[in-house]
Amino acid sequence: MHLVTSAIVPVVILLVLGFVIRQKFVQDHGFWRGLEWLNYHVFTPSLFISSIAVTEVRTMPVWPLFLTLAAPLVATALMLVGLGRLLRSDGPRLTSVVQGSIRINTYIGLVFASALNGAEGVATFALCSAVVVPTVNVLCIVVLARYGAGEKMVTPGHIVRELATNPLILSCLIGLSLSVAGFSLPDLVGETLGLLASPALVTGTLAVGAGLTLRLRLRDVADVGLSSTLRLVALPLLVGSLAASMGIQGTLLASVILISSVPTAPSAYILAGRMGGDTTLMASITGVQTLLAGVTMPLIAVM
Repeated sequence: MHLVTSAIVPVVILLVLGFVIRQKFVQDHGFWRGLEWLNYHVFTPSLFISSIAVTEVRTMPVWPLFLTLAAPLVATALMLVGLGRLLRSDGPRLTSVVQGSIRINTYIGLVFASALNGAEGVATFALCSAVVVPTVNVLCIVVLARYGAGEKMVTPGHIVRELATNPLILSCLIGLSLSVAGFSLPDLVGETLGLLASPALVTGTLAVGAGLTLRLRLRDVADVGLSSTLRLVALPLLVGSLAASMGIQGTLLASVILISSVPTAPSAYILAGRMGGDTTLMASITGVQTLLAGVTMPLIAVM
């Protein structure tokens, strides 16, 4: 019951509120893009830096954490590419299924992490993001470059630039560096980051709700079902079992399972549009998974 009242209900309320505000009151696309930009480039990076910097990273099982989180994502992407060839699925649809199966919604995960384990939960979730975010970005960009309908050629240099300028990756690296070095942020910097971090969870979830779409073509049902089963059920169960077998426990284990059970991110739609993915299918996957996650995430969390 505590999980429902402290995490599920607030998330649902914020998602619905974001959806209603977008549909009824603030329909300006530029406003929501601006809010997403602020959250992605300012609020969430501030939260990551301030959370990781005060966490004792040196005691964390780094390599088990990396293998536990990265290996299943790589295996899932490779499996889907192989399955796509077997079923003769067209390239753009395949890219959207891959994104829907491995990409993560950081904002929803952070809300759950905070509700479950407070500041320690946010910090360990941010550490997990330091592994998952670059892994997912590399996989999605490579798959879209190979199978998407876009004309833009993607080189290794382009992938490196994408990763080197990703605010979430950079903020994780800054936080990790501060933690490993044992460097305490000056009060002025720490307080400023704390203020900037405060809106991250609320604005991120509102933006997700505003971007929800409930359109679903009949021919998309199988692809939505496959990606949702992998993203919301198979991956968290696999990753949780693997993490436990490698000695990961406590709050870190909870965050490992949590980051593996969140729905796919709305940013998948943007990337699909840029690189020739199936944007209609991508929007359907995002909307359906976000709704289903309200049921699957608490079930996974209590297992």
